[in-house]
Amino acid sequence: MAHCLGLALLLLLLGSASSAGGNRCVAAAEACTADARCQRLRTEYVAQCLGRAAPGDCPRARCRRALRHFFARGPPALTLALLFCPCAGPACAERRRQTFVPACAFSGPGPAPPSCLAPLEACEHSRVCRPRLRAFQASCAPAPVVPDDCPPEQAPSCRRAYAGLVGTAVTPNYVDNASARVALWCDCGASGNRHEECEAFRGLFTRNRCLDRAIQTFESWWPPVLQDPHQDTEHSLMQVGAGQGLGAGSSCTAAFHTLPCQM
Repeated sequence: MAHCLGLALLLLLLGSASSAGGNRCVAAAEACTADARCQRLRTEYVAQCLGRAAPGDCPRARCRRALRHFFARGPPALTLALLFCPCAGPACAERRRQTFVPACAFSGPGPAPPSCLAPLEACEHSRVCRPRLRAFQASCAPAPVVPDDCPPEQAPSCRRAYAGLVGTAVTPNYVDNASARVALWCDCGASGNRHEECEAFRGLFTRNRCLDRAIQTFESWWPPVLQDPHQDTEHSLMQVGAGQGLGAGSSCTAAFHTLPCQM
């Protein structure tokens, strides 16, 4: 039942198989469906984040845990393709935004976003979130020797570190369906004398050139398994994993380097 529910909801959000055409988000979803491990993990988070939430409520902790499992244990070539699939139109982008990351994990519970200091403090007190945030800060920062630039070779580790935040207290998401800009569900309007600290943290997502470039250039690193649907999936995933420093059966430690295997 959970499998059927998860698949139905994903097809509803991403579009039907017949609509794939040039829609890389649909292509990524179809490739995930064809991979048993990816499909099983995706069905778990869809059931938790989209299938059991009553209006205005959701099992947020279970939803976020299922998302962390998806990115830590799923085939990296497919999980990252779903998260960063490039969209050419607003309909595709809106589906991508609703699917990654579901509102249950990204926003709420109140109608207005909290101060960004709230998720920051929650993350600092979380043994799961804190090391992931540190990894993101290290991987998506300009190189010390070239402070005004972001080396292209930095992009893969930045994307992996960003994916590591999905399902934590600082879960980011796309902010609209007209761009690839991302942000946290928070603001700094009521941060008082900590306004500068709040804006600096928020700016890690909204004013981060390295993160913007890493997301925007993902299209140039579209996994071979999705470029040619006739390729052998397992062989292609192993090739992609090796090229990204990951094996097809990589653990969460390998996938996120310095991130712990705590879910």
